[in-house]
Amino acid sequence: MIVPEVGGEDNVSLADLAARIIACRRCPRLVRHREAVAAAPPRRYRGETYWARPLPGFGDPHARVLVMGLAPAAHGGNRTGRMFTGDRSGDWLYRALHAAGFANQPTSRHAGDGLRLHGAYITAAARCAPPANKPTILEMKRCQPFLLEELSLLSHVRVVVALGKIKTDSSQFRVKYEPGHPSADASGNVKYPNVNPLVEMTDMREAQRSYEANVNVIGVTRRMIQRTLDILKA
Repeated sequence: MIVPEVGGEDNVSLADLAARIIACRRCPRLVRHREAVAAAPPRRYRGETYWARPLPGFGDPHARVLVMGLAPAAHGGNRTGRMFTGDRSGDWLYRALHAAGFANQPTSRHAGDGLRLHGAYITAAARCAPPANKPTILEMKRCQPFLLEELSLLSHVRVVVALGKIKTDSSQFRVKYEPGHPSADASGNVKYPNVNPLVEMTDMREAQRSYEANVNVIGVTRRMIQRTLDILKA
């Protein structure tokens, strides 16, 4: 299951949202791309059946910590069917979550590998793997209703950890904190109530490069993530 088997209305609602996200075909460019990479994978993944659909969030419906990225990777989540799973960025992220006590195991290989998160939830602003790891503004806005609904269901979240290009000053996506329900203004700024200021874990360069490449280039990112998760769990 993509949404953990936790009882209650929150989990039922998240499962319903997940089903609608998975069925989405709103963005023709993203549909073509996610299916094209699945049809012609690199040699190391030949013979595997790709997920090749949009990805819902994953984790504890009662999470206090929300980890938010930009979009799935073409041969990561788009292949395995789970956020940040199947690529090197996910390898260190889930190790950090496990070390801090948010995950029951340090590895994340595929959607059925037994991984469970406790007190944390992982999502992304865009749900399909985009060409060059860069969703357009229109594609981000088409995905936004899913994100807003997800945020409204995750009512226990108090801290958001932003990864990659998901930053408060991003030209593609912004997160603000105001009383009330999650909402978005005409500029695409998402207002998320009742949480602490955004924990911005990366100092990513504005050049258009993949999130995985950024992780490898900026070594301090891993230490910052691990330290922050340790503090949040304490």
